[in-house]
Amino acid sequence: MFKQNLGKLDRVLRFLLAFWWLGPWAPTYSIDWVNWAIFVVAWIALVESFTAWCWIHSACKIDNKNQ
Repeated sequence: MFKQNLGKLDRVLRFLLAFWWLGPWAPTYSIDWVNWAIFVVAWIALVESFTAWCWIHSACKIDNKNQ
């Protein structure tokens, strides 16, 4: 499995972002691909908030688990 690299605050903020963007409060635009991009980013943020692992943090060797 992956080594956790997200701190508690980061996980909470990602969950809140996903909750907002996947709910009825999500911003909607007239360009379809932008709406799909928001949807995909929201699901990625939701998964990362539960797994406490971010692939971008791993690629950049960032570990803020203790924060």
